[in-house]
Amino acid sequence: MTKTRDSKPNPKPDWIKIKLTTGDNYKEIKNMMRSKTLHTVCEEARCPNIYECWANRTATFMILGDICTRACRFCAVNTGLPTELDMQEPERVAEAAEQMNLQHCVITSVARDDLKDGGAYIFAETVKAVRRRLPLCSVEVLIPDFMGNTEALQMVMDVKPDILNHNIETVERLSDRVRAKAKYERSLGLLRNAKDMQPNIPTKSSIMLGVGEEWDEILKTMDDLRAVDCDIMTIGQYLQPSPKHLNVEKYYTPEEFAKLKEEGLSRGFSHVESGPLVRSSYHAHEQVQSAERRKEEIVRS
Repeated sequence: MTKTRDSKPNPKPDWIKIKLTTGDNYKEIKNMMRSKTLHTVCEEARCPNIYECWANRTATFMILGDICTRACRFCAVNTGLPTELDMQEPERVAEAAEQMNLQHCVITSVARDDLKDGGAYIFAETVKAVRRRLPLCSVEVLIPDFMGNTEALQMVMDVKPDILNHNIETVERLSDRVRAKAKYERSLGLLRNAKDMQPNIPTKSSIMLGVGEEWDEILKTMDDLRAVDCDIMTIGQYLQPSPKHLNVEKYYTPEEFAKLKEEGLSRGFSHVESGPLVRSSYHAHEQVQSAERRKEEIVRS
């Protein structure tokens, strides 16, 4: 039975544990972000892995401000009317990435439906700025759907990010309830178009569990993603960021996440990251390496 917003939430199980690590690296990165007036999805979305990732000197930069034009019922990012564009933001992100000496840089954003290109130009400029300073650094972009604007997507694909990531978030039946303005088929179309534009660039998507989906629906989502040649999939547990957001309908066990990883790999994904605290950018660099190894194994076999 679906819970109402006023119903008592399910208690978190023992396997949902967050390791608090606030050493020198964590503090240094936090101070760097503030000094350059940058935002990270790690903070804005209240990611449970922020302490681990920042301690390991990795972060996901969130460009185009910190105010989203959408109000998805799972997301903690602030919503409202965004401010003007900051044309210097790409260079500040690149400076921060250089100071962190990143090997893999992840760039995401709020949704900017107020912009004709959805922010695609700033995405492209940020990729180029990072590569100027860190030519050996791989760059992953986690993009919104640009409201289906293929010209905006082409602008991003033209700078050839090393990974094109767009999250489908949930199963088709729940998409309209969970995601504001986004459409399940539009997300699949974006991933399909990205492959058509740049067939050699790996694509990636993510789904969160615990918002009322059924097991068979999860498997169908996998099949839908593979049908558009999506290469990498991440699967994690939804955690309610505040009482106003969707309730957690179910906590999946580590064993269930392991089974879903097997299901994904059997369907042909080059890499599946699946676990209670997995998020789209969690262990992103390791995902790239694992996917490359698996592709090599498939070619040899």
